[in-house]
Amino acid sequence: MTDPRPRERGDISGVAGVMLWTGDFLPMLRFYRDVLELTPRSVRAGFVSFEWGELRLTIAEHDAVEGPSREPLRTMLNLRVADIAAVHTRLLAAGVRFSRPPEREAWGGIIATFADPDGNALQLMQLPG
Repeated sequence: MTDPRPRERGDISGVAGVMLWTGDFLPMLRFYRDVLELTPRSVRAGFVSFEWGELRLTIAEHDAVEGPSREPLRTMLNLRVADIAAVHTRLLAAGVRFSRPPEREAWGGIIATFADPDGNALQLMQLPG
């Protein structure tokens, strides 16, 4: 559904991306690139950016961040998939441990929950239809 209001120069027009800061970059890079099989757009020391259309997921080292996420459920990254069963099976084979297996939600979609190496919560999300 599109917003019928005219866009103004000062309006927020959408989400450009998500940034995950980490104190241990290499396990995070390997997880997102090798386990989730996301294709990096840009990689340099302590930094990787993945891109889907106009949205970017960036993971970067930060000297003020250390250890696992203290509140892993505060922010959750939802990853849209077309076939949740296939992706779930592939990730299980890659050693990903799910805290919630694929389950249908009351709104019709299917979700499955797991965590990255820093303990951040992620969900696979298959939209209804």
